[in-house]
Amino acid sequence: MAARTRSLVAFAHVADVQRSIDFYADLGFKVGNTVVPDGQSAPVWAWLQSEKADLMVGLADCPVDASLQAVLFYLYFDDIAHTRAALVELGHSPGEIKYPFYMPGGECRLEDPDGYVLMLAQI
Repeated sequence: MAARTRSLVAFAHVADVQRSIDFYADLGFKVGNTVVPDGQSAPVWAWLQSEKADLMVGLADCPVDASLQAVLFYLYFDDIAHTRAALVELGHSPGEIKYPFYMPGGECRLEDPDGYVLMLAQI
């Protein structure tokens, strides 16, 4: 009998946890939990949540190289055009919306502060 996965949560190593919290807040994520070590003021880990989406971010113990981020995170939205416009208004630079055969509702690319590629999509 094969194992049965209940859920999957990505964990991304980042250069600055608070910066990631702030960035992902613009995508609708709220902080579910954080870890701030004794004697420190900045979080070293955070659990971020938005509806059915969960993401953990943790302080990297070495420099984060954007060119080595070889994973795509797909984030799904009800209205990709509205989402893209809202992000532009907030100062982000998402790519143009494209409509490949596998995503007829449209998708656009956005990189987070550590170079992780977020594909913002509408099914």
